[in-house]
Amino acid sequence: MPYEPPTHTVERSLRATTGAKIIAGIDEVGRGAWAGPVTVCAAITGLRRPPEGLTDSKLLTIKRRTELAETLRSWVTAYALGHASPQEIDDLGMTAALRLAACRALEGLPVRPDAVILDGKHDYLGAPWRVRTVIKGDQSCVAVAAASVIAKVQRDKLMAELGADHADFGFADNAGYPSPVHRAALEVRGPTPHHRLSWAYLDALPQWRHLKKVRTVANGSVPEIEGQLGFDF
Repeated sequence: MPYEPPTHTVERSLRATTGAKIIAGIDEVGRGAWAGPVTVCAAITGLRRPPEGLTDSKLLTIKRRTELAETLRSWVTAYALGHASPQEIDDLGMTAALRLAACRALEGLPVRPDAVILDGKHDYLGAPWRVRTVIKGDQSCVAVAAASVIAKVQRDKLMAELGADHADFGFADNAGYPSPVHRAALEVRGPTPHHRLSWAYLDALPQWRHLKKVRTVANGSVPEIEGQLGFDF
């Protein structure tokens, strides 16, 4: 399916309106998974012409995405990855976990960005970072698209490694996301140490429901947990 290649339009706008010189694109992967960390990549690309075929990682085949990630790792000016573990997601909630992972990625860069382009409409990063949110930024912005591809390939690799000791769950294929194989393994074996125990999928597992963690806020109410998927897939 044809798609428009990403551009530097947003980067140029930020430079013109804010004086920012170093701009990082940020994208995340793993938000809706049942297992594994949420992973954020921060990438700085400058205004150079991007590699051919760069776009949102979800629009690429596994082969093409893997090849492109290899190219991008040497093409970008700099990149860094940040992770928030399943335990941190359970303790903090997804929004705070995303911020934690994004801050880890940004702080891992060799230079501090003057501004950040964040994929989506919600600024989960906030102060002190100067943030521009862009809906479908992983398709339209070069730096965000680069971050999208690198993050996806790196997290998929990590999940395949974590799955080596849990073959029944199919992490190498589903990367911790819902799938029939993943569901069947959960019903028989229950969650692994890599699973998010505050997630809604446990509500449909009577024999494992006692393991569910419930995160409460100060007034004792139970907050909504963002990005969850149950067994209706």
